Amino acid sequence: EVQLQASGGGLVKTGESLRLACMISDDSGGDYVIGWFRQAPGKGREGVSCIDSSNGNTFYPDSVTGRFTSSFDDAKITVYLQMNSLKPEDTGLYTCAAARFLDPGLGCLGMFHWGQGTQVTVSS
Repeated sequence: EVQLQASGGGLVKTGESLRLACMISDDSGGDYVIGWFRQAPGKGREGVSCIDSSNGNTFYPDSVTGRFTSSFDDAKITVYLQMNSLKPEDTGLYTCAAARFLDPGLGCLGMFHWGQGTQVTVSS
């Protein structure tokens, strides 16, 4: 069974950067599709990235395109979310999830396991 551990959140100012990490623990190994999601207080959950380790394909919504980048480490056991030019509206609880597949137009679909979240707060 896959386990996901997210880390790297914190308090930053507008325009600064943060890098989140999602460590994957799975005895079976193999390729994964991993998504990052965020949820602000009183709002619904929003996908902010999706990456497929089998081919390196990625997806980002318009709200973060050009500012957020997701990547795997060489061992494919950690997924990073590099967040640049952060804005107050990026504030939220960020969670990583394992998904069934990456849709080129929709991002991660078929999430089957969620890690715990890490809080990101961007002050103005």
